[in-house]
Amino acid sequence: MYKKTVLKNGLKIITVPLKNTQSVTVLVLVGAGSKYETKENNGISHFLEHMLFKGTKKRPTTLKISETLDKVGGIYNAFTGEEYTGYWAKVGFTQLDLALDWISDIFINSKIEGKEIEKEKRVIVEEINMCLDNPQHYIQYLWTELLYGDQPAGWKLFGEKEVITKFKRNDFVDYFNNQYVAGNTVICVAGNLETETVEKKVKKYFKSIKTGAPKSKLKVIEEQTSPQSLVYFKKTDQTHILLGARGYDVFHPKKYAQTLLSIILGGSMSSRLFISVREKQGLAYYIHTFSDTQTDTGCVVTQAGICNNKVEQAIKAILKEYKTISNKKVSKEDLQKAKDYLKGKMSLLLEPSDAQASFYAEQELFTEKIMTLKEKFAKIDKVTVSDIQKTAQDIFRPGKLNLALVGPFKNKKQFNKYLEL
Repeated sequence: MYKKTVLKNGLKIITVPLKNTQSVTVLVLVGAGSKYETKENNGISHFLEHMLFKGTKKRPTTLKISETLDKVGGIYNAFTGEEYTGYWAKVGFTQLDLALDWISDIFINSKIEGKEIEKEKRVIVEEINMCLDNPQHYIQYLWTELLYGDQPAGWKLFGEKEVITKFKRNDFVDYFNNQYVAGNTVICVAGNLETETVEKKVKKYFKSIKTGAPKSKLKVIEEQTSPQSLVYFKKTDQTHILLGARGYDVFHPKKYAQTLLSIILGGSMSSRLFISVREKQGLAYYIHTFSDTQTDTGCVVTQAGICNNKVEQAIKAILKEYKTISNKKVSKEDLQKAKDYLKGKMSLLLEPSDAQASFYAEQELFTEKIMTLKEKFAKIDKVTVSDIQKTAQDIFRPGKLNLALVGPFKNKKQFNKYLEL
C-alpha cells in the first residue's frame, strides 16, 4: 500500500513500502516538458535536465555530483518527456539519507553557470546528431510533428540546433523558477522504508523548494480531414515507418480498450501483425504496435523496419489488419490472451523499487489520482470484445490515417494513395 501526503506549499509526497527488497528509490517528477515550452525556448526542458548535473555549492562539479552515489554503488539518472522531467536515485536502503540529500541538492541548488551552459550546448548538439543518425529513434519525433505540426505537442523534445545554441543563463533561470516549484512537483520514495520516517526526511531535505504557480501548457489543437504522410529522405538499407491514427488520452474511459487493441494487433510475438508481416511474409525484422496516452493526446501506431522495396506491401499488410479488427470482432480467447499478457507484463515490470516509484508518481503528476495495480486490473477485465471493435472503428476511421517514413524516398505522394481503409 502507498501513502500520499500533500504539504501546505503544494508538494506531494508518496511513500511505497515494499517487502523483500534491499533497495530504495527516490524519484522527483516535475511538470516541465516540451509541451510547456514556447517557440523561443523549445528544448529547454531537456537542456535544463542536463544542467542539474553540472554542480551545486555543496557539490561544485559534475565529478562531485556523480561520485556521491558511485561510492555506494547507487544507480541514478534523469529523463525528459513531453509533459514531465524526472530525477531519480536508487540505492541500498541504508543509504536513503544520502540519496535524498543528493537529489534535493541538484533539484534545488544547481548553479546553472554560464560557462557550463556553453559547453553543454555542444553536448546537446551531438545528442541531436546521434538521434538524426538513428532512424528507428528519429522517426518517433517525425510522428509527433506529423500529427500536431507547429505547436508544442509537435515540436522536437530536444529542440532545434539554432534555438539551442542561442540559450542564455537567464532563459534557464526563468524556466526553472516558473516550473520547478512545490505545487508542480511529486516526490515518490519506494522500497525498504518506514513511511513516517521517510515523510519527515523528505520534508527536511526539500524544505527550501521554491513556491509559486507554474505556467500551464497550451491546449493541443487536433485537426485532420484526410490521410497525412511525412517522408524524410535518408539513404538507409531499411525503411522505417510509423503507421497509425490519433487515439484517446489518459482520461478517456476507453483507454484500456485502446491498449488491448494495440496488444492484439502488434504487442507481442504472437500478435496479428508480427505473425502476418514478419513470420508469414518476411517483410520486417521488427514490428510492433503500441498505444500512447498523455494528458491531452493519444494514438495507436505500428512501427516497423522494412526492406526498401517492400514498403508498399508492408503498408497494405498493416492496413489489412486494421480493417479486419474494425470489421470483425476479436474472439473471446484472443481478448483474454491480451488481458493476461498486459496484466502479466505490468506485474513483472513493477517488481523493482524504481518501477514502483514511477508507477505511482506518474499517475499523481498526470491525473492527480492514483490507482493500484489491482484496480487497474479490474478496469482491464471489464473490456469486452465489442469494446475492442468499437474502439478500432473509432480510431481507424477513413481519412484519419497517418504515415511517417524514414528511408530513401523523396515523394510522399506515392504513399498517400495507400492510406485508405
